[in-house]
Amino acid sequence: MSKVFFTNMETTPEMGLLKKVEALLKRAGLEDVVQKDKLVAIKLHFGEYGNLAYIRPNYLRVIADQIKKLGAVPFLTDANTLYKGSRSNAVDHITTASLNGFTMESVGVPVVIADGLRGSDEIDVEIEGDYIKKAKIASAIALADSLVVVSHFKGHEQTGFGGALKNIGMGSASRAGKMEQHSESKPVVREKNCVACGMCEKNCPTGAITVDRVARIDYEVCIGCGQCIAMCNYGAMSAGAGGTPESLSKKIAEYALAASKGKNALYISFINNVSPDCDCWHINRPPVVEDIGIVAGRDPVAVDKACIDLVIGRLGYDPFERAHPGISWHHQLEHAEKIGLGKRSYKLEKVACFGR
Repeated sequence: MSKVFFTNMETTPEMGLLKKVEALLKRAGLEDVVQKDKLVAIKLHFGEYGNLAYIRPNYLRVIADQIKKLGAVPFLTDANTLYKGSRSNAVDHITTASLNGFTMESVGVPVVIADGLRGSDEIDVEIEGDYIKKAKIASAIALADSLVVVSHFKGHEQTGFGGALKNIGMGSASRAGKMEQHSESKPVVREKNCVACGMCEKNCPTGAITVDRVARIDYEVCIGCGQCIAMCNYGAMSAGAGGTPESLSKKIAEYALAASKGKNALYISFINNVSPDCDCWHINRPPVVEDIGIVAGRDPVAVDKACIDLVIGRLGYDPFERAHPGISWHHQLEHAEKIGLGKRSYKLEKVACFGR
C-alpha cells in the first residue's frame, strides 16, 4: 500500500496555500527524489492559450525554490502537442507559457521545451508493454536526472480523467510518441490544407512522401514516425484513425512507465478548477466540483486514485462518467498497476488540514 499525502484548501493566517505546498513536498519526500547539482525536470502543462484552468505559476515558484534549496538544478518543461494549437512548436509553446505567467522572473527557473523546436527531439526508451516496446520520450525529460510531476487533475473526454499518469505519459512523449498513443495507423494528408511547400518531403526520414500538386504518402515505405506532422505548418498532415479509449488509456500508462524508467520521481496534483475536459482545449468549462485540495506522493497510480476518490467522495457520484458516458477511467489505473507502475491501494495522510 502506497502513502499519499493530502492538504485541503482551507488556510490560516500562519499557513497559506504556498506554505502548505512546502509542507506537502517535505512530507512526500522531495529530499529523497532530487540530488545536489543534478537536473530536475518539473513536468507540467503550461495551459493552452485561452484555457484558464492551469496551475498558477505561484505554486511552481514554491516547488522550484524548494528544489533549489536542496542544491539541485530545476527547470520547467513540457513537450509539444500533436494537434495544431498554441503549443505545437517550441516558439509558440514558450510564448504561451510566458503569456500564462511561466517566466524566469515569476518562477525563477527556465522553461525548456522537452522535444525541441518541432517536437522531434526524442530518445527511445525500451519497455515490455502490451502495446509499446520502444517509447519515444522527449529528450529533455529522458535526460533529466529526476522528475517532479505537477499535474492539474481534471476530466478527459477520451480517458475519463487526466492526472499524473496522463501528464507524464502523454505529456512526456515526442510528437511521434503522441501519435503512437492516439493512432492505430499512419499519417494521412488533408489535401484541402496542403500548399505543396515540400517541407514534409524534405524531412521524411524514409523518402515516403512526394509532393506535386499535393503531398502523397507511400504507405509501403512510411514508418509512421510523425515527422511530417511535426514539420507541416498548414495542418495538412494529421494522425490516422485512432484506437479505442481503452487502448489509449493503456498506452498512456505504458508511456508513463517509460518516461519515469530509472528515475526518482515525486508527483503532486492539484484538485482545483476540476474542468470536465482536457486542458488542451483553448477554453475551460465550469468545474464539476468545488476546489478540494492538493495531493502528493511517490506513486502516480495511488496519487491519481486518491484524486478520483476525493472528488467522488465529495460529490457522492462520479462526475467524469456523467460528463463522458461510456468512457471508463478504470482502464488506465488497472493497466498501470498491472505493468508495475504503482498501486491503486493507498493510505491517505493529512498534512496541515484545517476546517472540514
